[in-house]
Amino acid sequence: MKRIRFLITLIFLILFASVACAAEPSPLINPDDIRYQPLTFTPPKAERVVLENGMILYILEDHEIPIVNISAIIRTGSIYNPEEKEGLAEITGDVMRTGGTKNMTGDEIDDALEYFAGAIDVSIGMESGSATLSVLKENLDEGLDIFSAIIMNPVFDENKLKTAKNLKIEALRRVLDEPQKVAFREFRRLIYAGNPRGKLPSIDSVGKIARDDLVRVHGKFFYPGNLMMAVVGDITRDEAVSKIKRYWGAWNRKGETAKIPYPKAKQKGATNYIFKDVPQSTIIIGHLTPEKKNPDFYPFTVLDFILGSGGFRSRIIHEVRNNLGLAYSTGSFYSGRSGYGIFGAYAITKTSSTAKVLSLIMSIINDVRNKGVTESELSWAKKSINNRFIFAFDSTDQIAVQQMMIEYNKLPENFLTTYRTKIGNVTAEDLKRVAEKYLPPNRATILVVGKENLQLKIFD
Repeated sequence: MKRIRFLITLIFLILFASVACAAEPSPLINPDDIRYQPLTFTPPKAERVVLENGMILYILEDHEIPIVNISAIIRTGSIYNPEEKEGLAEITGDVMRTGGTKNMTGDEIDDALEYFAGAIDVSIGMESGSATLSVLKENLDEGLDIFSAIIMNPVFDENKLKTAKNLKIEALRRVLDEPQKVAFREFRRLIYAGNPRGKLPSIDSVGKIARDDLVRVHGKFFYPGNLMMAVVGDITRDEAVSKIKRYWGAWNRKGETAKIPYPKAKQKGATNYIFKDVPQSTIIIGHLTPEKKNPDFYPFTVLDFILGSGGFRSRIIHEVRNNLGLAYSTGSFYSGRSGYGIFGAYAITKTSSTAKVLSLIMSIINDVRNKGVTESELSWAKKSINNRFIFAFDSTDQIAVQQMMIEYNKLPENFLTTYRTKIGNVTAEDLKRVAEKYLPPNRATILVVGKENLQLKIFD
């Protein structure tokens, strides 16, 4: 009987507590007011090894799962494309992967990789080329045998080249059907005008590419001293060095990669129009901005976050989309690169609001130039950027590749470990200063793709 009374009493107390809690809910807490221990960033350090032939390795062990990932970076890119052969670098990367080697056709390579669940990719972008291998530890030799042959001895099969060219030509045709792709493609041409980075492939230029052109690109850029490699996963340092030497140690090709000039900021802005009979306009406003080695890189990163890359709380998105509902998509982007940086603010809006949206984005940027930002905005942006930075390194593969890219881009060795501190040291005065320096309205490159031809007095 006592046991039953005890249980009844216990149940009553639990129910009473539940009702009390329901009657008096805990007040909601603003996430910005939550206090927590500061996050620390101490990534493992990859070991740097230089082979006798000049190839640089970054090795980082991770024995959690039996996989080895290898990422190579090659100093090449579309910036080296010869005149009237735009598209050559991209197609070279594609056909290196699909076109086979001296010992295997491209189809045989696909079959072999499928058999042992391996993956190989090769691509060449604007300022670099990359090649990656991911394979189970037990199949590492089979993977390296194929991977090394693709890097050193591709044969560029004529049929695979024809396929790659046809696919590229069809992709270029389809671009015209997508106004946003047209806008960002042509924006690149405009912002880099007068520099090789502004040269874009066309149907004619791709049609002129021949197999000998691919062979020349490979012979000029693929040599040990022009290639760096990150080896990560279930492999020891000694095993990694031994394996890489086995497959690449006898590769002694020499070469020298020419330097391409960096783009220069415009001294006078311009508004450019591309007519497209569609119900929306795509607007892009761009500037050349500080490079990654420039101390201004840090305040400009924060500035971009506040202007438009920080999500719904950023100024452009909050005002143009959230408050006024004038854009389907809007925001900003900033990339600090080696030797220069690029910033853009963009919006996709209905034709009738094109002029209003363009003027509004320009006024938001000018407001930061003239009045600066609030301490609340500054604190939010710095916290958000530093938290994002830490969580961007969620695998040993990413960590090793980032450390390799520090050397590739000739950044200070402590760039990663000091990044959060330097972001944290940014002041409101810094943001106003870099906005004034790098975002003058009379030097903006503006592109509008749509039906409306605007007559705005932006550059008075």
